[in-house]
Amino acid sequence: MKTTQTFTTNAVLVAQLLERLEHGGHPDAGQYRLVAERLGQELSRIADIDALNAVLEAHPAAAEVYENMNYQHAGLSRSRLDASVAAELKAREAIARAMKPTTAGSAHGPAEGGTSSEG
Repeated sequence: MKTTQTFTTNAVLVAQLLERLEHGGHPDAGQYRLVAERLGQELSRIADIDALNAVLEAHPAAAEVYENMNYQHAGLSRSRLDASVAAELKAREAIARAMKPTTAGSAHGPAEGGTSSEG
């Protein structure tokens, strides 16, 4: 009889394989897809939420596969919220800086009454 421990062990092994493919250079797309699909199958077999979370926390590649599998239900629910918020704040700051009027003569040529070298 298969147990949660068996499913968890299988998921960990496949997650490790996927991570080796990701970090090992240029994996074959077909091979990568097969391993990712197999990992998705193994993750879906884990009934114990604590065991599933432990696998996902320990293996970022597994967490991405899981998130992609469940995107239609939960969106990017496993993505770190603080990183997302920080990125949004930085984007807002950059937009605000870009929208500020520039001082005379700095970005749009010489100030009024100045001379131009064009001739």
